Amino acid sequence: MDNKLIITCAITGAETTKAMQPALPVTPEEIAAGTLEAYEAGASVLHLHVRKDDGTPTQDVAVFQKAIELIRAKCDIVIETTTGGAAWMTPEERLQPVTLKPEMASLDCGTVNFGDEYIVNTLPIMRQFANAMRDNGVRPTLECFDLGHVYASHILIKEGLLEEPYHYGLVLNVPGAAKYEVDVLEFLVRKLPKGAFWTGMGIGGKANLDCLYGAIALGGNIRVGFEDNIYYSKGRLAKSNAELVERAARIAKDCGRELARPEDVRAMLKLRKHA
Repeated sequence: MDNKLIITCAITGAETTKAMQPALPVTPEEIAAGTLEAYEAGASVLHLHVRKDDGTPTQDVAVFQKAIELIRAKCDIVIETTTGGAAWMTPEERLQPVTLKPEMASLDCGTVNFGDEYIVNTLPIMRQFANAMRDNGVRPTLECFDLGHVYASHILIKEGLLEEPYHYGLVLNVPGAAKYEVDVLEFLVRKLPKGAFWTGMGIGGKANLDCLYGAIALGGNIRVGFEDNIYYSKGRLAKSNAELVERAARIAKDCGRELARPEDVRAMLKLRKHA
């Protein structure tokens, strides 16, 4: 499976609104329908945020459970729940979806600026999240926005809180954190544990597209979706998450990378099979 490439679709996120992108899935029903489209276009992992009825972000377990049940009725995509949540949420709120025992969940590896906001992730918080994921059989995606976050993940590994295979999400171009530049991505990759899997995530239209090529060239995996980028090209909104997945799949295939499907991801990352 060395040549297989994982496409993750971050379908909704916490910051994008319907006013910004009218095609944004918000309700559990919309999220499930959009997930099926992304899955059919080539995505094998769903990065899942959910919203309240008024469109604001929530970590409510009941909303996550409803969305997951609707998704599972439509396709067998690997589900990765967020524990990043939104900037104003407490660690306890952010961690709630892990109790549903999803196959994967994000684990932010350090405090980071998000434009005028910031999300706090101290080492004690990271240890709390790592323990909860281990206790629930959840594979963390170690999200790193700066070099120090990669080194912080090494501390968790040394303390025995993380188990191989490791999967990293290298998130670049968030305002206030590391920019997306291919040499920055390459440098971060060189600092990962040997044999770790990783996914490149460029935030914003140009960075997102550039990161597809950079991550593929460096042997990594890729992420697209309305959480990261709402445009297909300059000034033209994407019609759907699936349209962004379709382009990513086409680029990967043109570069000689075979697309991983959910069963491949489960084997590669040694995931616990969902119920």
